[in-house]
Amino acid sequence: MSQSIQDIPLTTIDGAASSLADYRGKVLLLVNTASKCGLTPQYEGLEKLYREKKDAGLEVLGFPANNFNGQEPGTEEEIKSFCALNFDVSFPMFSKISVTGADIHPLYQALTAAQPVATGEGPMREKLAGFNIATNDAPAVLWNFEKFLIGKDGSVIGRFSPDTPADSPALRAAIDAALAG
Repeated sequence: MSQSIQDIPLTTIDGAASSLADYRGKVLLLVNTASKCGLTPQYEGLEKLYREKKDAGLEVLGFPANNFNGQEPGTEEEIKSFCALNFDVSFPMFSKISVTGADIHPLYQALTAAQPVATGEGPMREKLAGFNIATNDAPAVLWNFEKFLIGKDGSVIGRFSPDTPADSPALRAAIDAALAG
């Protein structure tokens, strides 16, 4: 039996040892983030969602990644400052990791294996192709701001495309169902 997704070692953006076990019993929305992406304004919606649902048991967890066109070039300190100054981000952020490719972080290996296909996949892939940007094939993460939903029991129960906003009815319904579960 492989280790639980909750036991995979992580590091917070402040350099502290962590894991998803720190959030046991909560519903988690994991998002690979970037500061210089067309989707970066999603931070605002994610923060709003976090503030709205935190007391109900939702945690939004941000994982900065520089896998896509170098759109997260900063250091942890720069990323943290950017998020605070521009989007007043209060949800937990983690150290920069790789979410795809040969150096993929074990967390993202587990996430993509558990949910190989993203809901809402298609328009974003076509848009990137329109810009002649090479994209990863599923199950790999397509782009910044892809979202993985983890239930209270630690199982990966959903995956949403990068262009799915935090106020998407489908995402909201999945989160509410997980919170009620």
